[in-house]
This record gives sequence, structure tokens and C-alpha cells, in this order.
Amino acid sequence: MKLTLGQKLIRTKPTMAAPAEHGDGSTVRLGRSIGLFPLTMIGVGATIGTGIFFTMVEAVPKAGPSVILSFLLAALTAGLTALCYAELSFRIPAAGSSYSFAYATVGEFAAFIMAFCLLLEYGLAASATAIGWSGYLNNFLGNAFHWQIPEALRSPMFVSGANGLEVHAGHVNLPPILLVILCGFLLLRGTRESATANAVMVLIKLAILLFFVVIAFSGFNIDNFHPFFFEASAKSPGGMAGVTAAAATVFFSFIGLDTVATAGEEVRDPTRNVPVAILAALGIVTVFYMLVAVAAMGAQPAHMFEGQEAGLAVILQNVTGKTWPAIVLSGGAVISVFSVTLVTIYGQTRILYAISRDGLIPQTFQKVHPRTLAPVGNTVIVCLIVGIVAGLVDSTYLWDMVSIGTLTAFIVVSIAVPVLRAKEGASATRGFRVPFGPYLVPGLSIAACLYLVWGLSMITYVTFGVWMSVAVLTYLVYGVRNSKLNGLAVQAA
Repeated sequence: MKLTLGQKLIRTKPTMAAPAEHGDGSTVRLGRSIGLFPLTMIGVGATIGTGIFFTMVEAVPKAGPSVILSFLLAALTAGLTALCYAELSFRIPAAGSSYSFAYATVGEFAAFIMAFCLLLEYGLAASATAIGWSGYLNNFLGNAFHWQIPEALRSPMFVSGANGLEVHAGHVNLPPILLVILCGFLLLRGTRESATANAVMVLIKLAILLFFVVIAFSGFNIDNFHPFFFEASAKSPGGMAGVTAAAATVFFSFIGLDTVATAGEEVRDPTRNVPVAILAALGIVTVFYMLVAVAAMGAQPAHMFEGQEAGLAVILQNVTGKTWPAIVLSGGAVISVFSVTLVTIYGQTRILYAISRDGLIPQTFQKVHPRTLAPVGNTVIVCLIVGIVAGLVDSTYLWDMVSIGTLTAFIVVSIAVPVLRAKEGASATRGFRVPFGPYLVPGLSIAACLYLVWGLSMITYVTFGVWMSVAVLTYLVYGVRNSKLNGLAVQAA
């Protein structure tokens, strides 16, 4: 039966669980070996380290001391969406996470758009974390060895200046490029971080942040919280508008929570452990983010955050008048952000692998090495793009783009819950369900995401619109013609 274009746009994949596939077409069923604690640590580990070490520098100039409310608003939005992830991850335990959720519920076209949002989210997040890693590495080298990387080799070519875009010819941010190369080398070898090793790494990260909080509170000054809300200016919309703008930026710090959903196929007792782990990870992350935000604001006036490199380390150095606390924190940040960059690039390559396996992008992205089972071409392409962006572009341009990609993906995930409930009807399997019915929590999640999107800048909207145009064009030119569903006789509408 030949389908019309409209039917192809809304065709869906089956929602039943499927075994994981290798690039050669063989299948392997994953064992359920992950318990609640390591699963929770996966969520915490993929979240802490992505932003808290450097998003304060971007968020505080927009909101001032009220940035604390920004973290709460971002956490509330993430929490509402986390409930939707918890239900969908149980009912659709497939590779690709939210991309697979969309493909099984709202259709192929929406799933492809979702995929491009995820590519934007993971790709720019990897570049942004690599750039932040560069700042802490330079701080560590300066304090520990009294040597710093030359300015021309640690600053990007395209910079956000006082009068807009500035081009600094001959400048390149070399450290993040080297970091991405190292991550690519490890991924090509097939290196994987086990759940146990990840849990150990998470505990180190939490210890470093607690170390910062304890020392920063020793220099706490309540006067730094006055005035609590910024007045409107060229750099801040002021009041609650400033809080919203900062929340949209710091939302970047919560993007790792969906990694818990991707592990659903390997979790023991997923009906209980997946939703509990998602909410537990969110709770732990929110508590630590709030502690760091309050401690940082109390230790340093708001006007000092703007443009501050390796901000948390500098705060400790200013509070104590000594370099060793900054060395400890910078060293911990270098290790933490390195691991997060590695995992983020890994996630990007696996999303591309899942999309390619469905025929929506070229097969290059699903071809794997016969010995390491690593997608070689996929990994090289991702690392090349991430490295170029990290080396040449100011991170100021990246934070909000990551957030709008994430928020859009979260909106689609929230829509998927009532759609899946309607499709399954009375035949739905038992397991975790979003409380208060299929509409209230998803509706609040969508509203919260849209509220944060409203706080983003016009340049973010324009850039995102261009990216979405590329997505639509790619789907119409290649995806819809090469989809694996074209060969199926029966399509789910």
C-alpha cells in the first residue's frame, strides 16, 4: 500500500520492547544488572558537571542574586518532565531515548525533529563543557605550576563582545580541541564507563562541590544578596524576567537526567527503579545546585561574575587568599568535566546511530568496527564538528542554544504521554504512570518549558529556526525517502 506524504509524516514504530542491535544486524538482549543506587548515580553523574562549574558566569549577570530562583524554576520544569520520562522509559525501553519515544507515539516527522533537537542539545553541550574545561585547566596550571596557556591559544575566534560579534583573527581555543580529540580516541577504542566506576566518579564530584560550599560559606556576606532582583538594563531584563532568562540558561545544567531513561532496558525492576532513580537524581542535583548557588552568591558580589573564567575556583582563592583551595577545585573540575564531555559525545554518537538504523540519515552513522563495535565514521564526524565549535566559538553563544534544544525535546516527551495512553487504552501494561492522569502533569511540563523558552534571546530563536529548517529539509530530501518503514506493508497511524 502506497502512503501519501501526510501518512508518512505520522507513521509510528511499534511500542513493544526490542532487543538492542549491532551494526551488523545481529541482536543481543541486555541483561538487567543495574540496581537503584548505580542507576541514580548515572543520572547524577551525567548532570552534575555539565553546567554548575561555569553556568553561574552566564546566569548571574541576567538575574543577580535571584539566580537562586532561576535554579528552582529550572528544577521544577525538569521535575515535571522527569515524571513523563519515567512513564515512557518503562513502556518504550528502546535505544534513542526521547527520539524513540516520539517515533512510537507522535510519528516519524516529529521524531526526526526531536532527533535534531537532541543533536543540537548533545553536540553544543559537548562543545560548551569542553570550553568550560579549558578555563579550569588554565586555572589549575596557573596555580599549580605558575604557567598559563597563551591567550591566543585559549580564546576563541568568534567572541560575544560589548557591541555584538567580534572576530579575533588568529585566536583558537586549543585545550577543548585536545579534549575532544582525546574523547574521540577513547570512544574509538570502545571504552565504556561502567555503572560502578561512574558511581565512584559521581562521589568525587559531589565531594568537590561540598568542598566549595564549605569554604565559600566561610566568606558569606548577606549584603551580596541586595538588591535581590536586578533592575532592567542592557544586560538584564530585570525582575522576574531576569529570573526567567537566567533559568532558561541554567536549564542546560539539568539535561543529563534523561540518561536514566536510556538505561531502562538494563535495570532490575524498572517499574520501580527507573522513576525512583529519575526523581532521586533530580532531588540530589537540585540540592547541590542550590547549595553552590547560595554559597557562590554569598561569597562574591553579583557584578564580579560576568566574564569570570573558572569562577568557582576564583571565588575560593578570593575567600581564602590562598591558591591551594583553587587548585583542588580546578583539579576536580578538570576530571569531572572531562568525564561529562566524554559521555555527552558518546550520547551524541548513539543518537545518530539510532536515527541511521531507522534509515532517516545515511548508513555511515551506523557502521561499526568489527572488533570494538564502535561507530567509527560516526564518532569521527561528531568529534570533528564538536572540536571546531569548541575551538572557535565563544561559549556565550552555546548555552541558550543547548537549552532551547532540550526544552523542545522535553515538550515532545510531555506530549507523548497522553498520546501513548490513548493508543494503548485498556490494554496498557501495568507500571509507573504519571500521577493525576495523562494531562495535568504533561500539560504543566509543556507550560513550564514554554515559559522558559519565552525567556531566551531573539538570536537564539533565529538560530534555532535556521536549525529546524535544516531538519525539515533533510527529512524531506533524504529521511522520508529512505525510512525503513517504507518497506512495511502495515503502518501504524
